[in-house]
Amino acid sequence: MRLTDYTDYALRVMLYLAVRRDGLSTIQEISDAYGISKNHLMKVVQQLGELGWIDTVRGRHGGLRLNERSLNLTIGEVVRATETDFALVGCFERDGMDGRSCVIEPQCRLKGVFEAARGAFLAELDRHTLRELIGPAAPLSALLGLPADGGRRSLGIPIVSVAHDDDT
Repeated sequence: MRLTDYTDYALRVMLYLAVRRDGLSTIQEISDAYGISKNHLMKVVQQLGELGWIDTVRGRHGGLRLNERSLNLTIGEVVRATETDFALVGCFERDGMDGRSCVIEPQCRLKGVFEAARGAFLAELDRHTLRELIGPAAPLSALLGLPADGGRRSLGIPIVSVAHDDDT
């Protein structure tokens, strides 16, 4: 079974945002990290937002973030929501063969084999959550060009610690 680019991009967006964790990411950042068209990602992000899996913040300092409950989504759930066609062969759908039925359809066992394979494929995807695919996040962060601390980007503001004298 081959997944569409759309589903591939949806999974990549979800992984990027899961690795990033804190803060907001832009579609441009995700596009740059993966080398994917920003226009394609905009369509994907719109659907992921409509599904309630990512939060979008509009405005100059806006962006995207994965909400906490989405980390528990299975890969199977994402695939089912983003794939439009699970027909492995034309006979899976009545009009999949231009309205013709296959001559061996009444006795065909091949369709059952394909249905079982599709079920096994989706069952395997259902065994894995987004959360487990990102851990540990440091190697993925490095490959995506994100800081290893969960995606927090430095604002260039030095952190100053203040010593307290408890002896006074």
